[in-house]
Amino acid sequence: MPDTMKRRIDPGFVLAFSIIAFSSCSAFYLPGLAPVSFCEVSEADDCQTDIQLFVNRLDSVESVLPYEYDVFDFCQDEMEKRPSENLGQVLFGERIETSPYKFSFKKDIKCQKTCTKTYSKDKPEYKDKLDFLKRGMQLNYQHHWIIDNMPVTWCYEVEDSQKYCNPGFPIGCLVTSDGRVKDACVINSEFIKKNTFYVFNHVDIKIKYHSGENEGWKGARLVAATLEPKSIAEADENNPVCDGPPMEVPGEFESDVKITYTYSVTFEPNTEIKWASRWDYILVSMPHTNIQWFSIMNSLVIVLFLSGMVAMIMLRTLHKDIARYNQVDQADLVKIPPPTGKASISYEDAQEESGWKQVHGDVFRPPRKGMLLSVFLGQGTQIFIMTFITLFLACLGFLSPANRGALMTCAVVLWVLLGTPAGYVSARLYKTFGGEKWKTNVLLTALLCPGIVFADFFLMNLILWGEGSSAAIPFGTLVAILALWFGISVPLTFMGAYFGFKKPAIEQPVRTNQIPRQIPEQSFFTKPIPGIVMGGILPFGCIFIQLFFILNSIWSHQMYYMFGFLFLVFIILLITCSEATILLCYFHLCAEDYHWWWRSFLTSGFTAVYLFVYAVHYFFSKLQIVGAASTILYFGYTMIMVLIFFLFTGTIGFFACFWFVNKIYSVVKVD
Repeated sequence: MPDTMKRRIDPGFVLAFSIIAFSSCSAFYLPGLAPVSFCEVSEADDCQTDIQLFVNRLDSVESVLPYEYDVFDFCQDEMEKRPSENLGQVLFGERIETSPYKFSFKKDIKCQKTCTKTYSKDKPEYKDKLDFLKRGMQLNYQHHWIIDNMPVTWCYEVEDSQKYCNPGFPIGCLVTSDGRVKDACVINSEFIKKNTFYVFNHVDIKIKYHSGENEGWKGARLVAATLEPKSIAEADENNPVCDGPPMEVPGEFESDVKITYTYSVTFEPNTEIKWASRWDYILVSMPHTNIQWFSIMNSLVIVLFLSGMVAMIMLRTLHKDIARYNQVDQADLVKIPPPTGKASISYEDAQEESGWKQVHGDVFRPPRKGMLLSVFLGQGTQIFIMTFITLFLACLGFLSPANRGALMTCAVVLWVLLGTPAGYVSARLYKTFGGEKWKTNVLLTALLCPGIVFADFFLMNLILWGEGSSAAIPFGTLVAILALWFGISVPLTFMGAYFGFKKPAIEQPVRTNQIPRQIPEQSFFTKPIPGIVMGGILPFGCIFIQLFFILNSIWSHQMYYMFGFLFLVFIILLITCSEATILLCYFHLCAEDYHWWWRSFLTSGFTAVYLFVYAVHYFFSKLQIVGAASTILYFGYTMIMVLIFFLFTGTIGFFACFWFVNKIYSVVKVD
């Protein structure tokens, strides 16, 4: 597994984050659900004796298409049951079900047969099943098993003798016709036959438990579950010995193939690992967390640089401008006797010094396409509040990986419930722009951007349906999402718009002239496009390292848990977008270009374009995705991310600039 896809948590993060008053926000401690006690003999209702192993969907770093466990024709549970899934799990395509791997607490098992699968070369349906299994090994599809809501991990050594625990393990591996081997085949030197697949049909499972005898509670709690996959060709399927040469599946299906699946289980007491920190052995084993600190320091340097620039403008340049303008106004624009030792000040002198006051009669002129801008800002406000609350809850530990699907469920529910601020902001700004088509405004706010996201999502879902992937959203869930949208979000948006239109338009500090002022010839750097392109560079520089880990968690199936870091980067992004937009807005106003409404939105919103460029780079440099369907799915879902990020960052930049412009024109005296 590549080095860049592995990371570990630094305990020092807890101290760093507590400095900014979030001492409880730690990416190191991941609270799960309520603990379950296990006993050898059932002593009470809350003490279980049987342990059920659950299986989740199988995925691959070489394909975006996940598949259910049963699709690969593995051993199935005769009494198969599916635990209830929340909305987030369904949207992420998690398909958890019971497996035939069942055992009793503290009862070791040696080489237990699960089932035998026979593939006859004379029957086409068996050929299709075996071909699909071999295709899964070729694309390195990974099992994901669960015991007591905890991933069963495959731990092995990587470079520098460091231990890495992978929350999944491959179904097998392939030695190609030219002798090249997949990563998983490296674990066994006997995997050498060319054009041959090796199935991992045996697993040695080790379960560690922490006894509660000395801590005041009965039974024991499971604190770790690891396994070691093996490939074994059983000579006698009725009396397996789980030892021998590897299980080979030839590339060409010329004879019958028989695969016997077996497992062994051992229980081991452990006094060091507590139940509350049982995920730590997975997370701490992931190397290269130092890059997270580099990301934070890099972002802070950018913020300090921008803050210095903005402070210099606000405290020095603007302060002098305002004092000079006001002094000129008080002198009725005529030359007045200067103070001793100082040159006289006139309106012409002030005009030469700075040009931002000269556009005071046009700076609040309503923008073109004000309807669309107000709709974008309403949706951006909704996304901003949703993101802030979701990250804050995740930072506190409520949305940890132990609580499966909680992150997506929280985000969707919050988005649905935040229709009111979206409608209010959109209506209030549209009224300020002088718009009168309030029905069109509220309908576009409720339907435009969510409609684009849903249409993209639905098209991607059609591809998943066609490929038979487990990530395909069931039709009933799609109906439920539409019901949430039209039944809750749209009415709340209408309600917010009602209150927004009832409020008076935002009062501007200066009057707008009837005749627009002519904008002088602009230099290259103060023209719209160069300014917008430059404005997105610094905000993207603050997030691109964190973006790498987020993309890893989505497409390379890495476990993301560093919400404390993410919340810090989120705050830094807010500051950077605001300061970069204010800085460029001031330069443009000094150049007497008063078209700042759309420019302030697009300046910080252009960060989304850099995000898309980085996603393209990530696709070609970091992923090994093959197939047209997987490629379309990657870029289809990426476009949803880009749109949401565009609205989010654009809204931040607009409101920062809106505050700045109102502030400077409210303190200068204008006749």
